[in-house]
This record gives sequence, C-alpha cells and structure tokens, in this order.
Amino acid sequence: MNEVIRQLYDRKSVRVFTDQEIREDIVQEILMAAAMAPTAGNQQLYTILRITDPDSLRRLADSCDHQPFIAEGKLVLVFCADCLKWYEAFRLAGCSPRRPGEGDLLLAVDDALIAAQNAVTAAQSYGIGSCYIGDIMENIEEQRDILGLPDYVFPAALLVFGYPTQQQKERPKPRRADLSYIVHENRYRQMGEEELREMLGKEDHKDDYDLWIQAFCMRKYNSDFAREMTRSVKEYLKQFS
Repeated sequence: MNEVIRQLYDRKSVRVFTDQEIREDIVQEILMAAAMAPTAGNQQLYTILRITDPDSLRRLADSCDHQPFIAEGKLVLVFCADCLKWYEAFRLAGCSPRRPGEGDLLLAVDDALIAAQNAVTAAQSYGIGSCYIGDIMENIEEQRDILGLPDYVFPAALLVFGYPTQQQKERPKPRRADLSYIVHENRYRQMGEEELREMLGKEDHKDDYDLWIQAFCMRKYNSDFAREMTRSVKEYLKQFS
C-alpha cells in the first residue's frame, strides 16, 4: 500500500482540534489542491468561501445544527456550487444564455464536492484533520444571509480543518461496508432484507440490529434536521425550476 492510499484508508472525521494554527503556506496548498480537482469542461463550477470572520463562524456553528466546534476550526471553507458566474459571463458576452436548471446545479455540486475532497486529501497529507458539515444545506434563509449567497449559488459542503488531538488520532475509524455490497457489476442490484442486514449490521449490531436501525432511522433519516434539509433544498431548487 503506497502512502496516498494509506492516508485515504486512515482519514476519519475530526471534531476536536489542538490550538496549533495551520500555516498560511499550507492553507494555500490545500486551496490550490482543491482548484486542481477534476472539473466538468474545466469550468470549475464552484466558489470556495474561506470563513474568517468570528461572527460568521459563530452563526454558522449555530445554524449548522448547533455544533460549536465549527467556530473552533483553524480553517473553515464552504464549497459552493456556483451556476452564476458562467451564466453572467455568457450574458455579458451577448450569448443570450438560458437560465440555469436543475442539471446545471447537479453538475456544479459534483464539481464542488470533488474539489472539497481534494482539499481533504491535501490536508490529510499534512496531518490536518477535517470534518464535512452537511448541515450547511439547512436553514436556507440564515445561510444565505451569513454567506451573502445570490441566486444560482448553493452551499454544497462546509469543511472544518484543524490538527487533531491525541484522543481523536487514537479514536477508531468507523467500519465501512464490504466491497461486495458497494460494488455492483454492470447493473444495479437491489438488495433484499437479508443482504441489507448483513451489510449494515456488521459485527457491531448483529445481535441488536432491529433496535439499532430503528434508533438510527429516528436519529438521522426521520430527524428534524433531515426534514429541514429537504425543505431548504426544495427552496434552493426553486431558483433552477
């Protein structure tokens, strides 16, 4: 296993950081690595917001499901799917462009998330931990106000970076499902109950699978924050309809 693969295997979400600052030259390398990511037609359909304002960090920590560690990150980036800049470039050049649609948004989200993962991988190579915050897709009204987001710009991911504490380094990474369940050959294979139990139960939940999955459903899928995320995404999508 080479060093890049090992780091990909080892990487896990980090939510507790030391006081060590990230040097600015390393920050710039992380940002440049993001910009070097694969992108549709070399359009780079994203804008990266580096959040440094203490009040904005505090508000993001509160609006993203009340997670104080967001404001404690040493580098906080919001990766926005940006369908506005090319639309404006086309419009100002007299191209009579159509308005951005849902397909444009999905392509821009792809671009933004690929760039975000490049940043995560670059940070990992320096021993810098990171955590994705999907809650940036909730509370549309608050997020747009904090970040100054115009129409056709969608906050696809928030990333918090910092050097992990020793406890975070030693914390085991959650197990991933076996590849036999994740990789299907040629065509999608819908799994039945037994296979889903085998995939999700793993060794940790074989004996209490029903109780565990019911609790997980309530905590994640049926949660208030999941319903709010759906509402917010629907509001964003109205711009593209």
